[in-house]
Amino acid sequence: MGEQPIFSTRAHVFQIDPNTKKNWVPTSKHAVTVSYFYDSTRNVYRIISLDGSKAIINSTISPNMTFTKTSQKFGQWADSRANTVYGLGFSSEHHLSKFAEKFQEFKEAARLAKEKSQEKMELTSTPSQESAGGDIQSPLTPESINGTDDERTTPEMTPNFEPRAEPTQNALPFTHSSAINKHWEAELATLKGNNAKLTAALLESTANVKQWKQQLAAYQEEAERLHKRVSELECLSNQANAVQSHKTELNQKIQELETTLKKKEEEIERLKEEVEHAKELQDQKDSLSQKLQEVEMHNKDMEGQLSDLEQRLEKSQNEQDAFRNNLKTLLEILDGKIFELTELRDNLAKLLECS
Repeated sequence: MGEQPIFSTRAHVFQIDPNTKKNWVPTSKHAVTVSYFYDSTRNVYRIISLDGSKAIINSTISPNMTFTKTSQKFGQWADSRANTVYGLGFSSEHHLSKFAEKFQEFKEAARLAKEKSQEKMELTSTPSQESAGGDIQSPLTPESINGTDDERTTPEMTPNFEPRAEPTQNALPFTHSSAINKHWEAELATLKGNNAKLTAALLESTANVKQWKQQLAAYQEEAERLHKRVSELECLSNQANAVQSHKTELNQKIQELETTLKKKEEEIERLKEEVEHAKELQDQKDSLSQKLQEVEMHNKDMEGQLSDLEQRLEKSQNEQDAFRNNLKTLLEILDGKIFELTELRDNLAKLLECS
């Protein structure tokens, strides 16, 4: 069936300067289709890219090749057969990672195909003849190269927390209610302090988020302006060396801006998590405040019962004092009667003696 495209993407194509071996020379004025091809008859994988009818990449993948990511959107590999180094600039890090994965996959397939070929040669024990045209390239047209993209997914995290246990009740109602009241008052004071700190931090975070959003918009505008500037510089073919140097600086600045944007986005996500945590603490504070109100109401009921008991105790003490006074009076009367009986006894004894 000949060669068939098995994966395609779009990128800006560069080659290393053959004279300096340091600077990159763009081989396409704009992003072009870069495809992996597989030749089932010869079991060979190739990377091919066309700019119009001109082949700007024609690289056969071998097991000793290595694709290197030099930045978030740029990768390169060396082709010893073509005696050059190819570079690809992608529109996103995702496209670069996908291209690198396919490169590693097809490189491994090429290695396995080479090992199988060597095993067959050893089993047959007859010398195999290598074809002189081992790298004969099949004809290609721009219409045969198509692109495919993949989707990305992001995991989510869910927070969790454990509720606090309430203290148990003691036997003495008044002592226990006072202890509970003091405990919840201290808890409420702590929560009020934490709430004030969290409120201040939340206000500061909100102000920072607004500032960072403004910076993010400014960075995006700057990045768009730089991209437009890069496109304009690419059109100036008569100043290739100066444009390339300036473009490299702009690309580095864009990468720095994108790194800054990524950090700001991570900071915004962290602040969102802190806001969610503050909301959870606020809910806990509301719940504890409600429980404290219930405890205070229960304490008032206990104080009412205690007041009633004190009144009853005072009434009982008054009754006991009255009883004691009555008893004292009776004892005095009884003492008088006993004294009178003693005198009567003495008189009767005297009468008996006289008689």
